[in-house]
Amino acid sequence: MQYRIKEEKIKNEIELLKSVLETKRELSIANQNFEIAEAELIDYYSYQIKASKAKLDYLIKQVKSKGIQIDMINNLQIDIEKTTAV
Repeated sequence: MQYRIKEEKIKNEIELLKSVLETKRELSIANQNFEIAEAELIDYYSYQIKASKAKLDYLIKQVKSKGIQIDMINNLQIDIEKTTAV
């Protein structure tokens, strides 16, 4: 029983890390698009950047509350899509 709880915890942490990485990617794309946006789209990308930053802040708080090291996210070199809980 305890093994399943630990496995579920690891799966949840992996999903949280995936969300952080995906949000960082979304923020990067929004910033790139903002740089080349035409006048009509500047507001759109501004809101998208602000929303992505808010989401990232929330996710990082969640990561910290679970005791996961933030440096681990920045240095993540593995393909998290293929990572499975053991």
